[in-house]
Amino acid sequence: MLGLLDRRVLAAASLFVAVAATLAVAAATATAATPTTSATPVARSAAAQGSMRLYLQGVFFVKGNAVTVPRRAVVLDGVLRPYVAGQSVTVRAFLGHRLIATRSLTVEPSRSQAYGHFSTALSSPGPGNVTVRVTHAATSVQGASSASRRFAALDQHAGFGSTGRFVELVQQRLAALHLYIPRTGVYDQGTGLALDAYHRLLGWGTYQSLDGRTIRYLLDGWGQFKVRYPHHGRHAEGNLGRQLVALVDGSRVDLIFPISSGKPSTPTVLGDFHVYRRVPGYLPDGMYDSSFFIGGYAIHGYDPAPDYPASHGCMRLPIADAAVAYNWLNFGDWVDVYY
Repeated sequence: MLGLLDRRVLAAASLFVAVAATLAVAAATATAATPTTSATPVARSAAAQGSMRLYLQGVFFVKGNAVTVPRRAVVLDGVLRPYVAGQSVTVRAFLGHRLIATRSLTVEPSRSQAYGHFSTALSSPGPGNVTVRVTHAATSVQGASSASRRFAALDQHAGFGSTGRFVELVQQRLAALHLYIPRTGVYDQGTGLALDAYHRLLGWGTYQSLDGRTIRYLLDGWGQFKVRYPHHGRHAEGNLGRQLVALVDGSRVDLIFPISSGKPSTPTVLGDFHVYRRVPGYLPDGMYDSSFFIGGYAIHGYDPAPDYPASHGCMRLPIADAAVAYNWLNFGDWVDVYY
C-alpha cells in the first residue's frame, strides 16, 4: 500500500503531464491559424507588344505602284495595336533622301478601344519618290513598333509623244470617266481626242493639251455625262451643245466620243430615233462604219471630223473611234439627239 508521500508524487506527475499536453495542443492550433508569409517580391507587368500598319488615301495605282502629283494631298492613316492610352507616334516624310515633313501625332482609341489610330495629310513639293516612316518609341506600357509606305510624285510635264507613268495615269483617269481612249501608254492621237472630249464635257471648249486645271479636275474625278433617256436602255445620246455622243446602257455611260455634227446650213436632225441600217467599212463618199438612224443621217467615222459642226447632218466621229462605236451599236438601238 502506497504511502502518503508516494501518492502525492504520483498526483503531481499526472498534473504535469496534463498541463504539458494542453500547452502542446494550444501551440499546434495557433501555428495552424497563422498564415505563412513569403519574402518573394511581386513581379511588374510586361509592356504590351505593339504592331503598326499604314494606309494611303488619295493616291492612284499604276501597274501596282502608288502615284500622285506634286502638291496634291495624300492622307496617311495608321493603326497601332493594341490601344494603350497616352501613346504617340512620330511621322517623317522624305523626298528621296531629303526630309520634307516631320510631326508628332497622338494615338486615338477606336470605338471598341481594340486598337489606336492616327491620321495626317502630306504632299510632295516636287517630283520624285516619297518615303513615309512612322515610329512608336517604346514606353513603360507599350513596346516599340514602326512601319513605312512609299509613293511616287510624278512629273506633270507631258505632250504628244510623251510616255511614262504620268501618261498612263492620265489615260487611266480619262477611262475612269468613260472617255473612249486606247490605253497605249503614249500621249498619242487617242489621248488628244479623249482630252478634247473631256474639255467639251466640262464646257471648256476644244483643245487636246494638258494644263494644271485639267490635271486637277481629272484627278479629282470631275466631269459627268448627264443621261437624259435612261428608260431607252442600250442607246446613243448625241449632245449637240457639247458636240459629244455617249453610248449608254440604261443610266450607265459606257463610252463618250467627240463628234462633229451638222453645220448651220445642214443641221443634224433632233429627236428620238432607232438604228435601222448598218454598213461596215467605207462608203463611196468616205463615210466609215455607219449606223443610220433616220434617212441619210448616221453616226459614222469621217476624215476630217473637226472640233466644230461641219457635217452634212450626220454625227461624225474620228476614224480612229468609229469602229468601237459601230461595234457597240446594234439594230433597233435608240438614238436620241438634242441640245
